[in-house]
Amino acid sequence: MRLFAAVWPPEEVLDHLDLALAAVRGATAGEDRGPVRWAARETWHLTLAFYGTVADGSAPILLEELAAAAAAAEPYALRLRGAGVFSHRTLWTGVAGDLDEHRALTRACGRAGDEVGAPPDVRVRERPHLTVGRVRPGAPVVRGGRAAGRGRAERAAGEVGGQLPDDLVSALAVYEGPTWTVTSLRLVESTPGAGRGGGPLYVPIGELPLGT
Repeated sequence: MRLFAAVWPPEEVLDHLDLALAAVRGATAGEDRGPVRWAARETWHLTLAFYGTVADGSAPILLEELAAAAAAAEPYALRLRGAGVFSHRTLWTGVAGDLDEHRALTRACGRAGDEVGAPPDVRVRERPHLTVGRVRPGAPVVRGGRAAGRGRAERAAGEVGGQLPDDLVSALAVYEGPTWTVTSLRLVESTPGAGRGGGPLYVPIGELPLGT
């Protein structure tokens, strides 16, 4: 089974982002056209740790470890803010708020994977983000693009440039979502290609409250 730990924003936060993305797409939310393959709303999350493929009996162990990590943390405030590009092809919205608390939880969740022999998570989790779309395979290359946004994460992505249309990234650069309080994390099973539109299917295995 393929597992990861994540924070899921509440519905009102997803609603706000959905409206912003509908305007950026130039179409109603949920339509999938143009050079970008938009991530399905049900997949929107902030990854804390990716454990990869682990033995089937690993989930109960991970739940126990994550419960301890969650209990040691206190609820904290986040909001989605700005935009950026990874590897020229992945469009995301950034995160602002209590980032020190979020990063501490990220590190604790990463250590939980050691208990089940999970392979090292090679991605940089110190830059929290929510992926909203990826360039379609075979889409025309847009040269000279750059990610725009606010804060360290957005500036770092802006240095990369990209193949996403400048106007699309710039439109999201000014995005600022509502603040919410993170009160739990989830352990989730991922099945690539089994979800809507050929995307991943995410099935929650457990939800662990913070600070209890």
